Amino acid sequence: MQTEPKKEHELLQKLVGEWTYDGEAEMKPGDPPMKSDGTESVRSIGGLWTMAEGVGVMPDGAPATMIMTLGYDPAKKRYIGTWIGSMMTHMWLYDGELDAGGTVLTLNSEGPGMTDQSKMGKYKDVIEFKSDDHRILTSEALSDDGKWHKFMTVNYRRKK
Repeated sequence: MQTEPKKEHELLQKLVGEWTYDGEAEMKPGDPPMKSDGTESVRSIGGLWTMAEGVGVMPDGAPATMIMTLGYDPAKKRYIGTWIGSMMTHMWLYDGELDAGGTVLTLNSEGPGMTDQSKMGKYKDVIEFKSDDHRILTSEALSDDGKWHKFMTVNYRRKK
C-alpha cells in the first residue's frame, strides 16, 4: 500500500527544516504578555506527514518540549494532526483547512477551557506562511461571549 503525496501534502513540506522561534502569550486578559523562545526541528515522514519537535523555555523558566504532527487526509479533504507538550496531559487533535491563497492553514481543536479547565473549549491554531523562511503561528480560544480571543503569537524563522 503506497500513497503518493498530493499537492496538499507538498505544502506541509515547507515546514521541514531547522527553526528558531520566539513568542508571546497572554494567558489572562489584561496580564502582561509572557515571552518564550526555543528551537524546532521538523522532518518529513514519507512526504505525507511532518513531525515537528520543539524545545524551549516556558515563560516561567521551566523547560518545554512540544511535538506536532501534520498531514492531509484526501478522503476528508482536511488537514489533520496532533499536538502534545511536556507542560500538559491533553493531546490536541487538529482538523483544518487551507485558505484560497494557499498561505494560511487554520487548525481547529478542542481542549481544556481557558477560564474553566473542567470544561472543554474550542481553539484554533493558525499557521501563516510569510515566506519559505518565516511563518507565524497564532493561537485563539473561543470565549464565552462567542468571540475568538488571540492569546499567543509565535514567529518561526528558518536557521541559516
